[in-house]
Amino acid sequence: MAAAPPSSLSYRTTGSTCLHPLSELLGIPLDQVNFVACQLFALLAAFWFRIYLSPGKTSPDVRHAFATIFGIYFVIFCFGWYSVHLFVLVLMCYGIMVTASVSNIHRYSFFVAMGYLTICHISRIYIFHYGILTTDFSGPLMIVTQKIIALAFQVHDGLGRRAEDLSVEQHRLAVKVKPSFLEYLSYLLNFMSVIAGPCNNFKDYVDFIEGRHIHMKLLEVNWKQKGFHSLPEPSPMGAVIHKLCMTLVSLLLFLTLTTTFPVTCLVDDWFVHKANFLTRLCYLYVVMQASKPKYYFAWTLADAVNNAAGFGFSGVDKNGNFSWDLLSNLNIWKIETATSFKMYLENWNIQTATWLKRVCYERVPWYPTMLTFILSALWHGVYPGYYFTFLTGTLVTIAARTMRNNYRHYFLSSKALKLVYDVVTWAVTQLAVSYTVAPFVMLAVEPTISLYKSMYFYLHIISLLIILFLPIKPQAHIQKQPQTLNSVNEKKKD
Repeated sequence: MAAAPPSSLSYRTTGSTCLHPLSELLGIPLDQVNFVACQLFALLAAFWFRIYLSPGKTSPDVRHAFATIFGIYFVIFCFGWYSVHLFVLVLMCYGIMVTASVSNIHRYSFFVAMGYLTICHISRIYIFHYGILTTDFSGPLMIVTQKIIALAFQVHDGLGRRAEDLSVEQHRLAVKVKPSFLEYLSYLLNFMSVIAGPCNNFKDYVDFIEGRHIHMKLLEVNWKQKGFHSLPEPSPMGAVIHKLCMTLVSLLLFLTLTTTFPVTCLVDDWFVHKANFLTRLCYLYVVMQASKPKYYFAWTLADAVNNAAGFGFSGVDKNGNFSWDLLSNLNIWKIETATSFKMYLENWNIQTATWLKRVCYERVPWYPTMLTFILSALWHGVYPGYYFTFLTGTLVTIAARTMRNNYRHYFLSSKALKLVYDVVTWAVTQLAVSYTVAPFVMLAVEPTISLYKSMYFYLHIISLLIILFLPIKPQAHIQKQPQTLNSVNEKKKD
């Protein structure tokens, strides 16, 4: 399961202290106030950037430079001297980008970026206080790590592999010229995504900076048939306003639900020893629901910032409306109505899930599901709770897939049966997700074991029984390895 760059350990106040009075007034930690302030400043800067530094008014180098300068300033404002970690990693990996051979550039970049990130994760836990939730430099470092690795693989695909050996998507994203130092800094440290992401592709970002981003998407539509004599000019304002409204709702839910049902409720004596099993099941669901608004807030605001700058246009949807969800990190409606574990994961932290698929799942020759979960856990950090979540998630994913392949077809014969199936699988999915992700937010071993003991390890046991006693039918319609251009061309010939 891919989750947000987590709220993590803080050993002392980082970044600017000028907002300290506001922090005391609201009763919110200073670093979280700094984070929100930075994102709001980034939103204003994004509007200014789109209007006054548009591609038609200035050169790509100027746009790269301003995006980088703003990004560096925001990082220093938020995290103080801890922001040095980001700059050190970026400089080290640019050295690899320049000096390493294209046949190994992805390997060296992967191990250096993931190694540095892991060292930082370990130092935060074992050198400083354990288990105090707040916001620190690890979030931006995680985003930068994703981008470094993604770009290294795309350069390897563009310069180190034959075009016919690439999948259609790998061919589309392949980078055939190594980026300049300014392009590299701008891609990794631009103010739109350096604080809260999301991860995006280098080619998409360069197209945005150079003014081709929207134009190329519009060319995919025959506008003459729609009565247009020239290409329209999509405005992101509608998408930005909609996402800001969602951000406000998420903030209100965070200030009410999250404070009313904190995660610490799950280790209370009443919950562990006195409540009956059904009550624990429902209460766990409510507490996990209450933990979501902070992610909805951060990701939706980050998406709005990118859109305000003019980045994130994904084309025209099936209804003919302009769509600005290229960088969207979640689909709240599909998350809350998910009827399968797979559907839930596909709509939660979408860009991280896509990154994991592109750099791991589609490339490793063995155990893709297991190795992808392991990489996801390592990227998130070294809290034991993460590994409980990802190991449990692997087990539940296999069990859910097995159940679906064995029984779903029995419920497709009528609308009534399909409705029953959807309602039951929705309830099971939501409860299973709550059970699986609880250790992710509890972090430590002791509360996790206490929780699972109070729940009798029910989902672990059920998942194991399903895997052991039901036949695991292959999914003939799903291919792990993406089709290469070679195989696509051969099918066309046939």
